[in-house]
Amino acid sequence: MRASDRAYATLLDEIQSGILRPGAVLGEVEQAARLGVSRTPLREALGRLAADGLVAQQSPRVTVVTAIDADDIREIFELRRALEETAARLAAERGDAAAFAELACAFAEVDLDERGDGRDDYYGLIARFDATLDAAVANDYLTAALRTVRTHLVRVRRLARDNPDRLAASVAEHRLIASAIAARDADLAAHATHVHLHNALTNILRSLGASTRSAT
Repeated sequence: MRASDRAYATLLDEIQSGILRPGAVLGEVEQAARLGVSRTPLREALGRLAADGLVAQQSPRVTVVTAIDADDIREIFELRRALEETAARLAAERGDAAAFAELACAFAEVDLDERGDGRDDYYGLIARFDATLDAAVANDYLTAALRTVRTHLVRVRRLARDNPDRLAASVAEHRLIASAIAARDADLAAHATHVHLHNALTNILRSLGASTRSAT
């Protein structure tokens, strides 16, 4: 792995996990030393993160982690709806019906146990669904845009509290989307995606509001 790729992957993980919080200063000299890379690959990594919208440059040698608030989340979901509803339609028209039928069965078998293992399996299944959707769409421009949105969604999900009822509903919603794509019902696939995203946004904003009230 190239030094710039390694630096990018490390910083991305730290931003998404919350180790590097919004407003954190990423000094060029300090970060290069911490990550064990020279300044050139670090600058390349920071440039990629800036293109992702995860950092912003305050001065030639100082970069900060960008903030994310309720308005940002709403804007992300506006884009997400446009992209994912389109992707669901295209997948229903172009995708491998058997692959999505298999995913629907997998969602039906998800067990959100109390230990957390089931949740890890569920998030792994979501990643598998996303990869299958991308392959079905077969549109590099659309999937590139989706990857950018998903990069921000990792941060957004971290801001929301775990809600067992919402997770269970999300499993059922993904099952319906996968089933609709498998049945080649483009309208249902897009509508089910719309409902899922509406519910997800509502839950995230509610959770964010509760966190804000608790902090004050």
